[in-house]
Amino acid sequence: MGNLLLTLIYICFISLGLPDSLLGSAWPVLHAEIGVPISFAGIISATIFIGTILSSLFSDRLLHRFGAGKVTAVSVVMTALGLLGFSISSKFWMLILWAIPYGLGAGGVDAILNNYVALHYKPQHMSWLHCMWGVGASISPYIMSFALVSLESWNYGYLIVSIIQAVLSVIIFISIPLWRKGGSDDLQVDEEIKTAPLSFKEIFSTGGAVPCFLMFFCYCALELTASLWASTYLVQKWAFTPEDAAGYASMFYIGITLGRFINGFLAMKLSDRFLIRMGTLIVAVGIAFLFLPFHALFALIGFIVTGLGCAPIYPCIIHMTPDVFGKDKSQAMIGVQMAFAYVGFLVMPPLFGFIAEQTSISLLPIYLSIFLILIFVMHTLVIKKAKKD
Repeated sequence: MGNLLLTLIYICFISLGLPDSLLGSAWPVLHAEIGVPISFAGIISATIFIGTILSSLFSDRLLHRFGAGKVTAVSVVMTALGLLGFSISSKFWMLILWAIPYGLGAGGVDAILNNYVALHYKPQHMSWLHCMWGVGASISPYIMSFALVSLESWNYGYLIVSIIQAVLSVIIFISIPLWRKGGSDDLQVDEEIKTAPLSFKEIFSTGGAVPCFLMFFCYCALELTASLWASTYLVQKWAFTPEDAAGYASMFYIGITLGRFINGFLAMKLSDRFLIRMGTLIVAVGIAFLFLPFHALFALIGFIVTGLGCAPIYPCIIHMTPDVFGKDKSQAMIGVQMAFAYVGFLVMPPLFGFIAEQTSISLLPIYLSIFLILIFVMHTLVIKKAKKD
């Protein structure tokens, strides 16, 4: 039964990644069709992120009241509803309206599933599950491309993914009894964590919590800033054509996806703490390549190596949470981690865009280095807290 549930969770992670690339793939056609500036994609993304932040923050309360299976199923329904709304939208305000349930649902799935896997399964599954998210995010541009070319409408791209999410939600509802039994993997875990949800005051006053949240914020700021601005960096710094730069910049996420696949095997033998340290060291090497002024090849290598280094950090921070803070607090902690992650995604990449516009895109390695140093410092503080306990 545990293996059947784990397979379902893997599918959930693929589906979690599916919608994430749709907006970017559809926007060149979509914005022209509804008659809004190209920059308005940022408003839609911000609305989605705000929804994910809110649902992540309240995931602990939802888990204690309804259980992991029901919250996941309802969250997937909300995501499917939001995507269906996108598929029938013809005005910008309609996209904003449907972005609300989409964001709320995505945040709920993310926070609940990450905690469930951290509690019930071995560490390699966390890395492989996040690798599956990368698979989903890589597939969705092809779905949108099929819709645009063969079906001649971006609406169908959203409709197809909405149908996939709706079918998945039905399967999750049917599987709810499995969630109550917990995972297998020969781990002794509590069938249910029988404690009251934590208040925000209790969460933030927990030793090591704030450094852990800031570590997550800095990591997500580093990851999305690197991925978002890689193409522009290659174009403006190294005179790549936009077409070539877009292809090469994708290697950053290829590095993350490949790295998480490899990290799953490493996690069988190595601790989360070691893998996070290893990841930060590899990211440091990647950023060092970006500083080298000799040839554009060093910049390409830098983005690939940075992606490989990023691979273990996100899943390992999540997986170590029950061990560092206790199983009874893990959902509350992971929910706030997710919220900090989405704030990092929302705020810091646009901030670099403003800085680069006022100064130079060449500051990208320095900007990334600041977050890397903070990740190292915050992780050190979390380790000290764990040793005290």
